[in-house]
Amino acid sequence: MIASGVCGVALVLVLVVLIPVVVNSAGTPARYEMLGSCQMVCDSHGTAATATTKTTNPIKDNRLVQSLPTFIQGPQGEPGRVGRMGPKGPIGEPGPPGPAGPPGERGVPGPPGPPGINGPTGAISAATYNTIPKIAFYAGLKKQHEGYEVLKFDDVVTNLGNHYDPSTGKFTCSIPGIYFFVYHVLMRGGDGTSMWADLCKNNQVRASAIAQDADQNYDYASNSVVLHLEPGDEIYIKLDGGKAHGGNNNKYSTFSGFMLYAD
Repeated sequence: MIASGVCGVALVLVLVVLIPVVVNSAGTPARYEMLGSCQMVCDSHGTAATATTKTTNPIKDNRLVQSLPTFIQGPQGEPGRVGRMGPKGPIGEPGPPGPAGPPGERGVPGPPGPPGINGPTGAISAATYNTIPKIAFYAGLKKQHEGYEVLKFDDVVTNLGNHYDPSTGKFTCSIPGIYFFVYHVLMRGGDGTSMWADLCKNNQVRASAIAQDADQNYDYASNSVVLHLEPGDEIYIKLDGGKAHGGNNNKYSTFSGFMLYAD
């Protein structure tokens, strides 16, 4: 019994040694023919056989593919878990503007603005006075005048309201109403000439006076008027030929006026 067992083991060892030698001597195709199902023992991974079979024997490849077992499709598995969030993509182009929204609620009123600049001074109305306005002036002529020019009565004695301007010789109305004016102009004669003096309202003559040089050297031209004036009207005395005598401080020639009553 022991001898037969030892012989069996020796026979197996011989076969194990001889089979690889025979296979290597026969080449790769012969190895498949000879070994058949022993392929997994000699080439457990089948890498060499697969590469050789693909290049040398496509018919056997098809036979091997056809011999693969047919698998039956099983039931669908459960959904996998949610994957991780990917990186943020680039910003897209802006879309077209949307439709206009409804009007909003009316806001609260804003704070008052700063005060404006003062406007020009207008005419003074008589309604602003509780009594009749005090407007009156009286002025004398200091300098000599001759020819055709406005007489500037520059020696001012009275000027209530400051409506008379001695630099121009004109009274300017600012309060509408009825006014009285009177003037006396002394003629400087001695050469046989005459003198004319006119009271004008806005370049229109409203009273005239004449002084003639006859046998005396001096004569007066005097007159007076009552006029209705509007704001801006100007009253003045204009020499219309001849010579007017200025009396230094003696006031030989004078011009005066005052308001009778306002509108």
